[in-house]
Amino acid sequence: MMRDQVVLVDCPRDAVQGLHNFIETDKKIKHINTLIESELFDVIDFGSFVSPKAVPQLADTKAVLEGIRKNEKVKLLAIVANLRGAQEAALEEKIDFLGYPFSISETFQLRNTNMGLAASYQQVKEMKALADSQDKSLVVYISMAFGNPYSDPWSPLFVEEWIGKLCDLGIREFSLADTTSEADANQISELFSFVKSRFPTLEVGAHFHARREESLAKIEAAYLAGCRKFEGALLGYGGCPFAKDDLVGNIPSELLLHYFGRGTDAEIIGLEHSFRQMIL
Repeated sequence: MMRDQVVLVDCPRDAVQGLHNFIETDKKIKHINTLIESELFDVIDFGSFVSPKAVPQLADTKAVLEGIRKNEKVKLLAIVANLRGAQEAALEEKIDFLGYPFSISETFQLRNTNMGLAASYQQVKEMKALADSQDKSLVVYISMAFGNPYSDPWSPLFVEEWIGKLCDLGIREFSLADTTSEADANQISELFSFVKSRFPTLEVGAHFHARREESLAKIEAAYLAGCRKFEGALLGYGGCPFAKDDLVGNIPSELLLHYFGRGTDAEIIGLEHSFRQMIL
């Protein structure tokens, strides 16, 4: 069945990080536990160990984690922006994956993590050793993988170069992130086909930001090009607050569930309701 061929990730962290009104910790916990209990997703991107000044909405990530009821079927992923955050997250037993956003746009990497590409590469090396020591997996998000709005250099060969360098550090799990919705379905198909041909043994997922009407075409393009890991957020909420001002939301998770044949209509509507209750 198609549902068994793919890994699906829901990202409540990405969905809410740019919202200005602080969501109560108990509401976040309740929604994430509902997601876990549904077992419709393989991984939940639940929070981020970043500076509360940088992302106030995620200041309670550790408290949220304490309230999460983990089960064996659903993994937890936490985003980290620097080594300090990785050190903190790696000590948490419930966390399975550390996710690091590595932008191949120098401008965005500076905006997102306050360091350039060279410094970020050295940091990934330290994060990988740290993750290994605590039995965690490090997932590297190739941000701006399809181009960028800053006129920084980009090409498929540039993507290949950086994945190759990170691969040399032992990274085996990546996600190609269309951070500012630069790509159309044709570009997605071409880049995934190219990367899969160059790195056939790596797990390379898709983290797209897209308007709802464009989402299905992007999902299908990546799937047909060999992608088997997809990330989304319920109702298409989200967007990176450190990217351009006009935030573009995530792929709606409900579209992923429908496309890959996971869950009944009632189950999916229940998750949408849970998300709405959290953000109200």
